[in-house]
Formats: sequence, structure tokens, C-alpha cells
Amino acid sequence: MPYVVTEQCIKCKYTDCVEVCPVDCFYEGDNMLVIHPDECIDCGVCEPECPAEAILPDTDGRAEEWLEMNRQYAAAWPNLNRKKPAPADADAFKGVPDKFKTYFSDKAGSGN
Repeated sequence: MPYVVTEQCIKCKYTDCVEVCPVDCFYEGDNMLVIHPDECIDCGVCEPECPAEAILPDTDGRAEEWLEMNRQYAAAWPNLNRKKPAPADADAFKGVPDKFKTYFSDKAGSGN
């Protein structure tokens, strides 16, 4: 049962979750993070650390649509294993609904 990152991460990209991950399974896109589901050990320490509440266990029905998206982009984006500053406008996007359609970028982030 891996954890996945959902659209609530888009334009927020807080990296508190990355800092606590014991297996470095986070990957960085231009404006969000994803978790590689095959690397996640299901420890759950990342979920409560996310200020945007964007991380869910794959057993949560809301996570189902994000599992393959996380897998796809984790294979394409660089690994991130350290905390970085959140975007300056991150708090303004926290809790905004339907961010995927409007703001998602498939471009890679800079990684470590």
C-alpha cells in the first residue's frame, strides 16, 4: 500500500514530506511532487507532514486516480531527497480545487 501525491500539491510543492521520507521516493516536477509507488515502503510518515494535505494512502478511494500518474512522473522526473523552500505563492494555492486541469505542468523540476 504505497502513498500517492494528489493535485493538492500542484502550485504548493511544500517539501516537508521529502525531509522525513526514509527511502527517498519523492520526485520533483516543475510545480508538484510525486511518490514512486514501487519505492514507497508504506511507512506513512510523509502524510501528516504535508501542509496541503496532498498525500493519501492508495487505499483511500480518492487516491486511485493518482497512482498511475505518480508512477509515470516518478519515472520521468528527478529524485528529490532534501527540503527546499516552497514557492512564494504556495499558501495562496493551498486548498484550491481542480488544480490539475488548470495548473499541472509535466515539466521536470530541478531535483537535488
